[in-house]
Amino acid sequence: MTESPITRASLVLRLRDRDDHGAWGDFVDSYGPMLYRFIRSRGLQDSDASDLVQDVMRSVGMAIGRLDYAKEKGGFRAWLFTITRNKLSTYFEKRKRIGPTANDTAQFEMLGQIAGNDELQQQWELEHQRQLIAQAMADLKPTIEPKTWSAFELTAIEGMSAEEAGKQTGMSKGAVYVARSRVTAKLRNAIETQINDES
Repeated sequence: MTESPITRASLVLRLRDRDDHGAWGDFVDSYGPMLYRFIRSRGLQDSDASDLVQDVMRSVGMAIGRLDYAKEKGGFRAWLFTITRNKLSTYFEKRKRIGPTANDTAQFEMLGQIAGNDELQQQWELEHQRQLIAQAMADLKPTIEPKTWSAFELTAIEGMSAEEAGKQTGMSKGAVYVARSRVTAKLRNAIETQINDES
């Protein structure tokens, strides 16, 4: 399996070198989609969310040299959450000052939600979990026989019965169960490895 670009102490240290384009590419690939989904979940439109992601990335670039990377202090992900939350607060404060525009009712209703830090933290953790799963699946899929992966995908992701998946893949019902179980176990291991790499 390829090494996951999800936060590792070595990646955080490499980010301190602004000329390390590989590290920054890994960071953007790993965290860009997560940041975008999280920010969009706060009610921002596509262009505003994209702009805010860019703003968060700029802030990370400017402040990474001052980050004291210590897991006991919350680690990199907690630091990134704080930056993102602060950028959202600033965005919503500006929106309050200028008021809603046409068709902006739903977004305006989200303005008060930034104060709900517990809910915000839960959404952040949910997006992080989604990112871990997506990365683990992307890393694992090329290493799994296509028919086995298909049986897993049809049953575990698409919710198809083992019998239906067996017909579609040409596998017995029992073989589908075995395939799903094996891929699920490998995914769990891959996710645990990513979590350990973050520590």
